[in-house]
Amino acid sequence: MNKTDLVDNVASLTGASKIDAGKAVDALLDAITGSLRNGEDVRLTGFGSFSVVHRSARMGRNPRTGEPIHISASNQPKFKAGKTLKSVVNN
Repeated sequence: MNKTDLVDNVASLTGASKIDAGKAVDALLDAITGSLRNGEDVRLTGFGSFSVVHRSARMGRNPRTGEPIHISASNQPKFKAGKTLKSVVNN
């Protein structure tokens, strides 16, 4: 499912227009992104939680040449599925 399919699905489930559903999906994604950018966790009960994990700088290897390379420190988004989502997917 891509974003267009998601918007269509939200529109059909809520009875809203595709334009309004698109705005709602965009607003949800913007809210989650903004919270993660500010270092805040986002917890959606039953669905899962989004958080930011700091990865330290480290040395790696170029897989093609085997030459050591420096990998910079970075922040990575992380999603952990909630109990309800896990059980729905597994049943």
